[in-house]
Amino acid sequence: MLILSRNKGQKIMVSDDIVISIIEVSGDQVRIGIEAPSHISIYREEIYTAIQQQNAMAASPLNDQVDQLLQQIPISKKK
Repeated sequence: MLILSRNKGQKIMVSDDIVISIIEVSGDQVRIGIEAPSHISIYREEIYTAIQQQNAMAASPLNDQVDQLLQQIPISKKK
């Protein structure tokens, strides 16, 4: 992890096309601005974590749903 000290109005460059600007410092809270290309998604950590959990849940079928689907598949016996 890179740890930097920045003051209001200063910026941090992340590659050639992402700029993080310090907008305001008030007590223990910092407001930042992020400039990035539109194809790059930017989320707060708690939102990103919630999205990942929802995606994992959506991709994992419940066991009873799998059982129900398996019961609907006809099983052919070989002679």
